[in-house]
Amino acid sequence: MKIKQYLLLVTSLIIAISGCSRQKQNRDILFQISTIDAISKGLYDGKMSYGELRDYGDFGIGTFDGVDGELFGLAGKLYQIRADGIAYPVEDSMKTPFAVFTFFECDKSESLDRTSSYEELQQYLDNLLPTKDIFYAIKIEGVFPYIKTRCVPKQNKPYPPFSEVVKNQQIFEFNDVRGTIVGFRFPAYIGGINYPGYHLHFLAEDKKSGGHLLECQTENLRIEIDYTPEFHMLLQEGR
Repeated sequence: MKIKQYLLLVTSLIIAISGCSRQKQNRDILFQISTIDAISKGLYDGKMSYGELRDYGDFGIGTFDGVDGELFGLAGKLYQIRADGIAYPVEDSMKTPFAVFTFFECDKSESLDRTSSYEELQQYLDNLLPTKDIFYAIKIEGVFPYIKTRCVPKQNKPYPPFSEVVKNQQIFEFNDVRGTIVGFRFPAYIGGINYPGYHLHFLAEDKKSGGHLLECQTENLRIEIDYTPEFHMLLQEGR
C-alpha cells in the first residue's frame, strides 16, 4: 500500500555474522518510521497505521499519534501503554509517528539466573553479541524484583518539543512482577536516528501495565536475540 507524506530511505547494512543460524535476509530487516530527532522536535502526527505496519513485522516498539503512550509489540499482538499506566489492545486503524518493527526470529538464546541491575543486564547482553555494529531485536522474559517504567501523556497542537513533554511523564514502579521486555539495541553511529544502545519497553504478564523501561532488577530471565543486519526507514516529510 502506498504511504503518502513519507519519503522512502532504504539503507542496507549487510554485515557477515559468523555462526548465524539462518540466511533469510529478507526477514532480517529492522524497519523504522521517522527518527528520534524528528520526535524530539515535535513531529508527533501519526502517518502510518498499525494495520499497515504489520506488513513490516510482528515485534516492535514505538508510540502513537500525539505521542500518546508506549507501544509494546510481540508475536503480532500490540499494546498501547498510556499515561494512566494501563495497557490497551491496539486497533489496526491507530496511527504512529515513530515505530521500530521486525519479524522476530531467534538467533541466540541464553538464561540469566543471577540478580542484576539494568546496567549489569545491558553489559551481559553486550557480551553475548558477535558485533556491536549491527541492529539487534531483544526479547527478555522472567521475574523482576523491581522494575521502573515511564509513559508520557498525549500532546495537543501546537506540539511542544519532547524535552518539555518528558517533564510531565508518569513514572510507574513494580515489585516482584513477572513480565516481558522487548526492544532493540542500536549501534553507536545511529545517533539522531534512534537511541544508541538499548531502547526497551516492558509489559507485565497480566497484560495490564508496563511502559518505557528506565530501571530494573532481574532474577530469572530467558533472553532471546535476533540479529538484524539490514535497516529500512521511512522519513516523515515535516509539518
